[in-house]
Amino acid sequence: MKINRKFSIILALAATVTVMASATISKPADAPQYVNLKVLPKNISSNDLQKIMVDDFEDGLGVACNFCHAADKTTGQVDFASDAKPEKEIARQMMRTTMGINKKYFKIKHPMIGTDGLVVTCNTCHNGVAFPDVH
Repeated sequence: MKINRKFSIILALAATVTVMASATISKPADAPQYVNLKVLPKNISSNDLQKIMVDDFEDGLGVACNFCHAADKTTGQVDFASDAKPEKEIARQMMRTTMGINKKYFKIKHPMIGTDGLVVTCNTCHNGVAFPDVH
């Protein structure tokens, strides 16, 4: 009997410690909050943002990050929040246009860049080149 009682007390204490420890561990936010997103959702996941930047922009337009994003003058690193390059605002307008075309003409209720349900994408016109021939 004494062994079962001791075992029960130890088990109860261990369970209490486990529950209390898990309650005090801070959980990360579901998605990071990016700075200066004006078309894409501010709480977009890293994976979704990476997919859009690589699959839609890099592949669809054949460009790298520095095509739209300016370099930080101090570090030389890409400053993703900066609006210094006009190409970034052009990209925003093109995203709005693409989503508008999908909504108006293809009746997609909530079109979002990077989703598989879009009929018209960056690649539709650009075909891997930054400046498509419009003639």
